[in-house]
Amino acid sequence: MDVDSSCELFGAAEWAELSQLVELSDTQPIQSFAEVDPAELAQLEVLITGWGTPRISATELSAMPKLRYVVHAAGTVKTFLAQEVFSAGIQVSSAAVANAVPVAEYTVASVIMGLKRATRFQHQLRSGGSFRDLRRMPPVGSFGVTVGVVGASQVGRKVLELLKNFELRTVVYDPYLSAAEATALGAEQVELEQLCRQSQVVSLHAPATPETIKMIGAAEMAAMCDGTVLINTARGSLLDTVALLPEVSSGRLDAFLDVTDPEPLPSNSPLYRLPNVFITPHIAGAMGNEVRRLGRQAISELHRLAQGQNFQYPVIVNDLSRIA
Repeated sequence: MDVDSSCELFGAAEWAELSQLVELSDTQPIQSFAEVDPAELAQLEVLITGWGTPRISATELSAMPKLRYVVHAAGTVKTFLAQEVFSAGIQVSSAAVANAVPVAEYTVASVIMGLKRATRFQHQLRSGGSFRDLRRMPPVGSFGVTVGVVGASQVGRKVLELLKNFELRTVVYDPYLSAAEATALGAEQVELEQLCRQSQVVSLHAPATPETIKMIGAAEMAAMCDGTVLINTARGSLLDTVALLPEVSSGRLDAFLDVTDPEPLPSNSPLYRLPNVFITPHIAGAMGNEVRRLGRQAISELHRLAQGQNFQYPVIVNDLSRIA
């Protein structure tokens, strides 16, 4: 991983715990396998990885014949682990569940702020308008509304869990989710068009795959009722930015976007200037002190290995095509 990641993931207490669990080759992160003594690589059994990990394929594996485990202290492993790693029988763990926590928290905050029309009221105040003018304002508040969650990913599931604390209804769309699983999550399973039509909030939590590119386009947005809050904390490619612009420019829809397509948007994008659009620079995932949660999960997985147990959060190779 990169140096900054290692400092955020592991403090003095975490390094001390790691030292008791495993024989550390070094406390300095590896950023290139070429910089490591081949004799040292040949002895490695576990790799702890994070943001900035170099790609691991057949070439790297040949230099690490004893490698048995990869403990990833971040989200997706698809960006750096080749298929050969899984074919070799190496077990892989990911901290995607830990990273889902701040994303879900940020999403729920967006649900509440969006339905409270916070950005619109802020614009009223800053532009010298009425102090709290409800005229021409979409419906305000979360009581009794329907929130639609697109994608029962780790984040989507956490969002549904957190929303149980509010007096509202949830629906979910995910082609891989059964009705029984949806019920267990406290939501009603619906098709995407139905979700768009019924929901006052549509929140995106699907992975970026060829099937999900622009899955929320002109037709889906046209199906949404006036005042719907569209939230994207997943991937910018899920949402058709071109189709979004007229819907928010007219004031018919509101949008809370932590990710965009392209990312970042051009500095002259009209979306930056609209009172009903809130854009942040991809900050929903773990940042600052939140990153330590990912490091703690990685250490927890190492504890399980030391006790002869399997990973609690394994990456299943057959799921790779449909997860982030």
